Amino acid sequence: MALTPSNMINLGTVAPEFELIDTFTNSPKKLNELKGKNATLIMFICNHCPYVVHVMPEIVKLLNDYEAKGVSFIAISSNDIEAYPQDGPDKMKEFMTEWQLDFPYLFDETQEVAKAYDAACTPDFYIFGADLHLAYRGRLDESRPRVENPQPLTGKDIRGALNAILANQMVSEIQFPSMGCNIKWKV
Repeated sequence: MALTPSNMINLGTVAPEFELIDTFTNSPKKLNELKGKNATLIMFICNHCPYVVHVMPEIVKLLNDYEAKGVSFIAISSNDIEAYPQDGPDKMKEFMTEWQLDFPYLFDETQEVAKAYDAACTPDFYIFGADLHLAYRGRLDESRPRVENPQPLTGKDIRGALNAILANQMVSEIQFPSMGCNIKWKV
């Protein structure tokens, strides 16, 4: 596990379109079918990363707080499953069931979607407005697993961005990279 920061692509970037298999329904899903009325939160995650496991309780809270407000949640795993079989589609489905999540968890087998988004780590967060232009990229909040002086898990950075979008306000351009395990790229 190499601690890796987000690449922090340019705000205003249009979300790259994709079509990936939803591991829970085993059906192809396109971004334009999944996007939210008001905002779309795309998360690059994986099953085994301790940084992802650490933030999952807050992801559940975010889903409960914002899904009814027109925010769509999409999770994508792009890890090489030959080297990391615990991140394969069957385990992704188990992960969704364990966390009782009802948003798509898509498998990026070719890793082309992660490359299109310039994703670097898990978790890596991107929030797009209704027009699918990037309004936020970076961390969930200041908390990290296994630190001496832990910060509470609040989701304040993501919540701040979503609240601004929902209030038709500008999202602060002061944004901090997410930190997590590097995406496990195919060799």
